[in-house]
Amino acid sequence: MQRKPTLVVALGGNALLKRGESLEAETQRQNIALAARTIAGLTEKWRVVLVHGNGPQVGLLALQNSAYDKVTPYPLDILGAESQGMIGYMLQQALKNNLPQREVSVLLTQVEVDAADPAFTQPTKYIGPVYNEAQSQALAAEKGWRFRADGRYFRRVVPSPQPKRIIESDAITALIQRDHLVICNGGGGVPVVQSAGGYCGIEAVIDKDLSAALLARQIEADALLILTDADAVYLDWGKPTQRPLAQVTPALLKDMQFDAGSMGPKVAACREFVEACNGIAGIGALVDGAEILAGDKGTLIRQ
Repeated sequence: MQRKPTLVVALGGNALLKRGESLEAETQRQNIALAARTIAGLTEKWRVVLVHGNGPQVGLLALQNSAYDKVTPYPLDILGAESQGMIGYMLQQALKNNLPQREVSVLLTQVEVDAADPAFTQPTKYIGPVYNEAQSQALAAEKGWRFRADGRYFRRVVPSPQPKRIIESDAITALIQRDHLVICNGGGGVPVVQSAGGYCGIEAVIDKDLSAALLARQIEADALLILTDADAVYLDWGKPTQRPLAQVTPALLKDMQFDAGSMGPKVAACREFVEACNGIAGIGALVDGAEILAGDKGTLIRQ
């Protein structure tokens, strides 16, 4: 039997908990049930490796964590690991229910970053729920957090360094070769840096799209699919002149500007993957997965 091509799917944290939506576990379960049906359908033609975001979820954990003042708040790397377990478990269960004959494995994944990355002084990664301007200013004063506008809302931003190396890549490859549907690099991976004593965590949240693209290059995948809460990549987003991109080349994307905290990393991840691997990459809405790869919906990037 001919082996199916390999597809890395990056599932946005905002696709699982939409902007302004209640952060309840049941809400996330319902959204994950929808995501699982879409991803299960992709396994008919592809060997799927799933990377998920954690922006809303890790921000919620940080809020819950800071509410108990008898203990020093846990750092973001530990909260990121917690979110890997939480979201990974829910995805694993939903996917197994859709694909009872398929092995579905969740791998806690560390990703090395550079402690000198300029991202540590210029936070751009949105995490947590949305706030109005007054609420964001109050939280900034109370907790020392930084906020940026996200559309008509405000959200907390944290450092998002470039992923350099996926430490558990050999284990991921071994699971793919055994035809497991692998859930890994959750939340972009737990950010770690090398020190004299080995690896240690660092305060950051890695962009899951850049992490997914790095994984896709390392395992020489055939396609990269980024599923989010936007139905395509738009030029002039939020302006009266906004318009979607249907099919585009990496060369054309180099001259276009996108928001550094949201669509920018998605476009960069896809462009770099297509240039490096000569595969295809798509960006669009969760429900449109297969149609994005076919070029019928969303944005498709190819040479």
